[in-house]
Amino acid sequence: MTEKTAEFGKLRSFFWPVYAYELKKLLPMLMMFFFINFNYTILRDTKDTLVVTASGPETILFLKTWGVAPCAVIFLLVYAKLSNMLSREKLFYAAITPFLAFFALFVLVLYPNREALHPTVSADYIQSFLPLGLHGLVSVYREWTYSLFYIFAELWGSAVLSLMFWGFANEITRVTESKRFYTLFGLGANIAMLVSGPAIIYFSNIRQGLPADVDAWQMTLNYLVGMVVLAGLSTIAIYWWMNRNVLTDARFYDPTEEKKAKKSKPKMGIMESFAYLAKSKYILSIAILVIGYGIAINLVEVTWKGQLKLQYPNPNAYSAFMGQFSTFTGAMTIIMLFVGGFIIRKKGWGFAAMVTPAVLMITGGLFFAFVIFRDNLGAYIAYLGTTPLMLAVVFGMLQNILSKSTKYSLFDPTKEMSYIPLDQEQKVKGKAAIDVVGARLGKSGGAFIQQGLVIVLGTVAAITPYVAATMLVVIVAWMWAVRSLNKQFVALTAEQPKATEAKEMPLTGAKASA
Repeated sequence: MTEKTAEFGKLRSFFWPVYAYELKKLLPMLMMFFFINFNYTILRDTKDTLVVTASGPETILFLKTWGVAPCAVIFLLVYAKLSNMLSREKLFYAAITPFLAFFALFVLVLYPNREALHPTVSADYIQSFLPLGLHGLVSVYREWTYSLFYIFAELWGSAVLSLMFWGFANEITRVTESKRFYTLFGLGANIAMLVSGPAIIYFSNIRQGLPADVDAWQMTLNYLVGMVVLAGLSTIAIYWWMNRNVLTDARFYDPTEEKKAKKSKPKMGIMESFAYLAKSKYILSIAILVIGYGIAINLVEVTWKGQLKLQYPNPNAYSAFMGQFSTFTGAMTIIMLFVGGFIIRKKGWGFAAMVTPAVLMITGGLFFAFVIFRDNLGAYIAYLGTTPLMLAVVFGMLQNILSKSTKYSLFDPTKEMSYIPLDQEQKVKGKAAIDVVGARLGKSGGAFIQQGLVIVLGTVAAITPYVAATMLVVIVAWMWAVRSLNKQFVALTAEQPKATEAKEMPLTGAKASA
C-alpha cells in the first residue's frame, strides 16, 4: 500500500508539478493561454472558410505573401514604437484591442454590407486582361473585407499568442517555474482545441433550424466572432487582475530581482545567415529539417483545402468540418505529447526525428494519389460506400492531424535536442541563422512554388501532380538531412552520454516539485 501511494505521488508530481500556493499565478496564466488559443482555433478555421468558399484556395497563396507578410512587418514596427512610449500593461491593451475591434466591426458592418463594399465591377475588369493564374490575386482585391479578416486572424497567432502572451510569460516566470509551468501550457493549448472544435461544429450546423430566407453563414459568423470577442475581453480582464493581485506578490514576481545576464542573440541578415549555414554541415542539416517541414506541410494544405471546397462548397458545412478537424487534432496532439517522449527515450534521436517526414510522405502520398487518380478509382471506392473526393478529404485531414501532432511531439523536441551538443557560440549563432533562413523559406517557400505554378497553369487542381512531385523531393531531402544529422549527433554525444541523458530526462518525483 505504501509503494502504491508513493507511486501515485510520483505520477501526480510528474503530471501536475505545482505547489498549492502557485495556483494563484498558474491558473490565471493557464486561463489566458486557453482563451488566446480558443480564439486562435476559431479564427484559423473561420478565415479559411471565408476565403476558400468565396474565391478558392489560390487566394490564400497570394494573401500569405502579399497580405500577411507586409502587415506583420507593419505591426512589429508599430509595436516596437509603442513599446518605447507605453508601459507594459498599457502596451498589452493597445496591441490586443484593435484585433477585437476589427472582428466586431467585421460581423456588425463589413460582412452585412459586403455586396456594396466589394468592388465586383472593377475586379472583373482587372481580371479580363490578366491571366487566369492571377485570379487569386484579383480575389484578394475583390473580397477585400474577407482578405482583411484573413490577415487579422493570421496575425492573431503571431502577435497575440507568440509575441504578447509568451513575452509576458517569459518576463514574469522564473526559470525554475518555467520548467514546470510551460509543459502545462502545452496541454492547455490543446484542451482549448477540444473546446473550440465542438463550438465551431455546433454553430456551423444552426442553418438546419433557420428559415430559408435567413443567411445561415451570417448567423454562424455572429456567434463564432462573438465568442472570439468575449474570449478576448476575458483575456484582458485576467491580465488586468494579474497585474493587481499576482505581480504585486513578491512570491511570484519581484521587478527588482536580478536576473542572470543572457548572451544577446545576434541579429543576422539573410546573406550572413546563408554564409553561416554554409560553414557548418551540422547547422545546415538542422536548417533543412525546418525548411523541409514548412514547405511540405504548406504544399499539402493548400491542395487539401481545394478538395474541401469541392466537397463542402457551403461555408457552414465547410466550417463544421473544420471544427471536427480541430477537435481531432487537439485530441491526437495530447496523446502524442506523451507517446513522443516514449519514442525518443526508447528508439533514440534518429528514429524519432524520422517519424515526421515519414508520416508526411505516406499520408501526403496517399492524399495526392487519390486526388490525381480519383477518376480511375471510382468503381473500387464505391465498394467502400464513399467517393474518391470524400476519401481524398479524409486522407488530407488525417495527413494534417498526424503531421501536426508529430511535429509538436517529435519534430520540435528532436530539433531542440540537436542543439544540445553544440558549444555556446554555435547554439546562439546557429539558431539565429536558422530562425532567419529556415523560418522565411519554410513558411514562404511552399507558397512561392505554388504561386508560380498557379500563374502558369491557372488553378490548384491543375498544379496538383507537380505539387506532389515537389513534396516528394522536399521530403527526401529532409530525410537525408535527418540521417546525416543523426550520425553527427551520435558522434558528438558519444563523449558525454551521461550529460546528454540528464538533459533529456523529464522531471519526476521530488525533483519535479523542487
